[in-house]
Amino acid sequence: MQITFENQSLHEIFQRVSRVMNAHQEPLEDINAVFQFEISGEQRGVYQLILQDGKANVAEGAADETECTLIMNYNDFKELLSGRLNSTTAYMMGRLKVKGSLGFALRLESILKQYR
Repeated sequence: MQITFENQSLHEIFQRVSRVMNAHQEPLEDINAVFQFEISGEQRGVYQLILQDGKANVAEGAADETECTLIMNYNDFKELLSGRLNSTTAYMMGRLKVKGSLGFALRLESILKQYR
């Protein structure tokens, strides 16, 4: 089953991600990290996904410190979350830029896969 995010605002998507992760916290147990997303395109914004103590929180705006920042457009972001776009492929094609730890970006993808 593929997850879709059609007709949802960027804010609604991040809230949904937080709800789903907090409903099933097992994949979050061993990670304490802040992931920043800089989204451009049809909808744009800067959000953080804060994974700490087995919980996921979302904040709007830039954080002081992050493990990595993922920069991509809105449509690619939706494709990445739904599993239709692989982060490594997106990175190699220039559709995803990463500032900071590439290892944390790959770890985030492995976490997201557990929610599909």
